Amino acid sequence: MNREHRYAVKVSWTGNRGTGTSDYREYGREHSIAAAGKAPIEASADRSFHGNADRWNPEELLLAALSECHLLSYLHVAVRHGVVVVGYTDDATGTMVQTKDGGGHFTEATLRPRVTVADPGQIDLAQSLHAEAAALCFIAASVNFPVGHEPETVAAPQ
Repeated sequence: MNREHRYAVKVSWTGNRGTGTSDYREYGREHSIAAAGKAPIEASADRSFHGNADRWNPEELLLAALSECHLLSYLHVAVRHGVVVVGYTDDATGTMVQTKDGGGHFTEATLRPRVTVADPGQIDLAQSLHAEAAALCFIAASVNFPVGHEPETVAAPQ
């Protein structure tokens, strides 16, 4: 049985500097992203697209969604296999290629999760669980570019 889940966000442009989009350089790319009951995310375009470098941009948010999805899938899989994870970080990167017409697309993303497990005897098992987690990640299954994984697993200090 397939279950359907629906999500809703509100994106509000806040970059009108008084003349709207009267010229390409006359408007700000600032906007906010909100969902019911959650703090807003202050966002903009990437700096290279005349955005505000102090705010999240869509490319970073896509990469963060991939990383976050893998994290949550991995923790789920770890519990199912009896692996106690006590720490997890990811230094994810992605590449977007801009096309001549001004568009573009991501060509790849690489997740680099560093997992810390409680039991040194479970390092190999914990390392192997990334493939199962990747197969369960909703976001990775929804993109049309490869999402690679370069995991590292270590044991917590005893």
